[in-house]
Amino acid sequence: MLPRTPSYRLDGKRAVVTGGSRGIGLGCAVALAEQGANVAIVARSKDQVFETVNKMKSEGFSVSGTPIDVTNIDSVKNLMDEYSDIDILVNSAGIARHTSTVDTTEADFDDVMSVNVRSAYFLAQSAAKKMISKGVGGSIIQISSQMAHVGGIDRAVYCGTKHAIEGINKSMAMEFGPHKIRVNSICPTFVRTPLTEATFKNPDKVKWIEAKIKVGRVGEVEDIMGAVKFLASDVSAMVTGSSILIDGGWTAG
Repeated sequence: MLPRTPSYRLDGKRAVVTGGSRGIGLGCAVALAEQGANVAIVARSKDQVFETVNKMKSEGFSVSGTPIDVTNIDSVKNLMDEYSDIDILVNSAGIARHTSTVDTTEADFDDVMSVNVRSAYFLAQSAAKKMISKGVGGSIIQISSQMAHVGGIDRAVYCGTKHAIEGINKSMAMEFGPHKIRVNSICPTFVRTPLTEATFKNPDKVKWIEAKIKVGRVGEVEDIMGAVKFLASDVSAMVTGSSILIDGGWTAG
């Protein structure tokens, strides 16, 4: 008998996508919904959450929304109580405060660490607890960055947070593996989103970016959607503690 490719379908699966109302998070939410998942959109802005939910419902997707601040760990725990049937977590919530190292303020350091590391850790922890109690495994996906694998000018804090996520993921993958819970990251290059808008307005930074990306263009949200579908589905059943670089060759050298 010939082998058959496992299915990308996610019918009956519950997916929670933080930062899911715009940018990469929105792309992830749509990608999962396209495969039949019941998607919960989570973001800080109530208006953006429900605007996104309505747009996705108009396309026939199964979707709901919950506005929370992911830095509030009690809210995170309540979120997971609300979606205790979770099978897939995609954490796309993140911020950046780019300054030279000598100009970094304590407030900016704490804010970026709080969103990019602290909230990511406890989101994964809370999701894993629900997946373990459910007893059928699951997939935890952190939207990281190519900067988790290299350094960047004016990005010491941001790079630090993304390097931290890679270490956290590897340890969680070891702990959660026996429960059939996989933990991975997606590491994009610069993608045109509201988060990177300020960067793309700076001609010198655009020139630097374009010189580093080997395929000759910056990333688009659609470039991320296949990877999240892969990591969420049974196609990647043996992939954990790993990262998918979607960087157009940036880290190749």
